[in-house]
Parts: sequence; C-alpha cells; structure tokens
Amino acid sequence: MKFANDFLFGAATAAYQVEGAWNQDGKGMSNWDEFTKIPGKTFNGTNGDVAADHYNRYKEDIALMAEMGLESYRFSISWPRIFPNGDDEINPKGIEFYNNLIDECLKHGIVPFVTLYHWDLPLTLEKEGGWLNKKTGEAFVNYAKTCFEAFGDRVKNFITFNETVVFCGSGYLAGAHPPGIQNDVKKYFQAIHNVFYAHACAVLEYKKLDLFGEIGLSNVFSPAFPVTDGHEDTLAAIHANEYGTHWFYDPILHGKYPEYVIKRLEKNGYLPDWTTGELKTLAKAAPLNDFMGLNYYQPIRVEKISGEVEKIEITRENSTGSPGNPSFDGYYRSVKMDDKRYTKWDWEISPEGFLEGLEMLKDRYGQIKLYITENGLGDEDPIIDGVICDIPRIKFIEEHLKSVKEAVKRGIHIKGYYAWSAIDLLSWLNGYKKQYGFIYIDHKNNLERKKKMSFHWYKNIIETRGKEL
Repeated sequence: MKFANDFLFGAATAAYQVEGAWNQDGKGMSNWDEFTKIPGKTFNGTNGDVAADHYNRYKEDIALMAEMGLESYRFSISWPRIFPNGDDEINPKGIEFYNNLIDECLKHGIVPFVTLYHWDLPLTLEKEGGWLNKKTGEAFVNYAKTCFEAFGDRVKNFITFNETVVFCGSGYLAGAHPPGIQNDVKKYFQAIHNVFYAHACAVLEYKKLDLFGEIGLSNVFSPAFPVTDGHEDTLAAIHANEYGTHWFYDPILHGKYPEYVIKRLEKNGYLPDWTTGELKTLAKAAPLNDFMGLNYYQPIRVEKISGEVEKIEITRENSTGSPGNPSFDGYYRSVKMDDKRYTKWDWEISPEGFLEGLEMLKDRYGQIKLYITENGLGDEDPIIDGVICDIPRIKFIEEHLKSVKEAVKRGIHIKGYYAWSAIDLLSWLNGYKKQYGFIYIDHKNNLERKKKMSFHWYKNIIETRGKEL
C-alpha cells in the first residue's frame, strides 16, 4: 500500500522556536521573550532571541525543505509580530514577512499549513491577565480575522491553537510556562474554556469570509492505558482519558464539555465561569470544524493512587513530560514500565499505543478528518565523521508512519503527517540540547544548516509514497 497522492507529507516548526529576530522590524514583546530571561526557567538560560534565525534565513530553509521533497510546511505566526501590543495597530512588516514566507513555500510547491497560536502571547495581554482575561480571547479573534484576510487567499489550512493542555497546564498548574503559576486548578480550567471559546468565535469568523479553506485545532494526543487489568487501574485510565482527552476534544468536536468532568469540577468548585451564550457558541462552531490536528509523542500508563498523595516539588526537570507525577487531583499517577521503550527524556516510544489510541478516537468521535500535526523524536544526535547519524529518529518516524498506514487501512480518516520538526529548533524547556529536526543547526558555526541522515530517508519516503514502510 502507498499513501494516497492527496495525503500530505510535511514537517512543522513554531515561530518562537525558530524565527529569532525577537525585536526586529517592529515586533512586540511576547510572554516568552520575558519568561526565558527569568533565571532557572529554561535549560542553561537558553532563549529564542536568535533561535535558528529562520526570520532572516527562511529562503534557505524553504529551499532545503523543497530539496527534501516536503509537500507541506506547518509553521506558526507570531501574534506580536502582527500586533505588537496584542490588539492595537497592525505592524505592516509582520504582514510582509508572512506574505513572503507563504509565497516562498508556494514557489517551491509546498502547501503552507498555518498555526495562529503556538504559545507566544503578546506581553501586553499577558500583563493584563493573559488567558484568564476574556479580553485576550477577543483580541485573538481580531488577530485571527486579520490573518484570514491577509493570508487566506493562499493559505487553505488554518490551526487556531496548538496544545491547549500544555500552555494552560504548564502555565497554571506546573508553573513551567508563562505566566508561571503553580497549582491553581480553577485558573487552569478557566483558561482552557476561554481559549476554546476564542477558537469557536474564530471558526465562525472564518466561515463568514468564504475563503474555501479549512480550519481546525491541534490537541495533544496522549491516550491513557492502565498499567494492570485490575479494576482500580482501569478506573484510573478512564479518569485520565476524561480529563486529558475528552475535556479537550469534546467541546471542539461535540460542542459541549464531558459530563464526567463537569460533575467533578462542580463538586470541587473548579467549574469555569462561563455563560450560556459562550456554551451556545461552542455548540454552533463544533460542526464547522473541518479537521482535528493530533500531536502524538507518547501514551501515558496510569495507576490508581491509593492512600495519601505524595507531595512532589514542581521543577522544570519534572515538568517535561516524563512519567512519575500524580494527576492534579491525586486520582492517578503516570508510571514508567520496565517492559516499555523510552527516549533519553523518558518519553515512551509506542507506535502501538498510537494506533490503539486512534481506534479509541474513532469510537468516540466517528469519522473525523485528522492530520498528525506533530510526531517526532527529541534526541542528542551523534555526529560521526561529519555525518549527523540520527538513526533513532528514522526508526521512530518509520514505526509511527507504519501505524498511520495501518490506521488508514482500517478506515481512519488521516490526511497528512507532519514530523516535528523540519529543522532543529529551541526546545521550550530543554534549549538546544534536544534536537528534533531533519536539518541540523550548527550553533558553533554561524547557524550553518546541515542535512541529517533522516533528511535523505524522509525524502525517499515521500518520493515512494511510503510504499517501502
């Protein structure tokens, strides 16, 4: 079996992680421009001031992507590059840059797949309450509409938000992302709702413009599985999936939040302050979503916690996705298992968990259009005789593409795969120590671009439509 010709083979990046040029051409400050300067918040104090300098070297990067045969490039737009203060005057230089980037993609036959929000919030809005302030949602809708009107003639795929669970969870529970608040469960759920309401409003605005494109949202996809077949651990997995998947997918695809979670939030005083009008807007927008993006790296294996929950100090190191932490409500903990494979950062390698999770999604949501908007391996790539030998990355992507192929065979509607990432970029909490790209960025030599072994491998996968997988 080959992948169909209309299946997009792509790769992805995010503005703050690759662009650099943090204060160039009228760009405003983002929350990350400030947050990364706080001692201890990032690995070795790394930040995105320069990153991969994609802002100034995008033509070189797009040419390399074209050489690799990339059919689509998923990138994000920096909101403060368009609106330096969030919702005031438009910065024409920002519009110009993204017009140039989009046109460069199209010149090389690469489909631009645009994310509007990949975590870099204009600092002015962060200072006014960020996602806890409903004004931020209003500003986002204005920003989104501006992007639709400026770029929608050429961009036919828009993602509103990337990984709400991460920027809200790390922002209001772990304190590892802006605004750096720890253990405030009420704020966590309020921020999520405000984001989803803004998404729904943006979808409605997009549909009014008749741009003949598609709009959706990208969610983390980490299906939960019990560590044993016992009743308690099975309950733990149900609980984890309700809070970690259904709470984030139901309002987008079903237009309402899951009752399982609502009842528990009401009982504990954590229910968001929402209005009937906002809930009606979610319901109105849900059938208008054209696709869901899945960002899959690993599943979670969970066990029910019995007795008192141990107190774990939240640090940058234990906020990076490795197992071992209890859930915010003390119901379950994630577990590292002896019979599973893990990356150097203790993320489980599980293409079989991916496939099983896709079946779970289909059972709950039916035949929805899916794009795998992120999947990849973070590693420290060895350089041997000048060759970047990222064999583990090739194996990782190969195994997961096999799962995608099998899912398509089973009738799951997947229309594209975007490896994370196109080029090496800044890892939010691990700096430049952790590499993800097909293209190596040499930080010791003027950010020189070098093709990895995976570059040539992925080129062959695209050329053969994955026939040899």
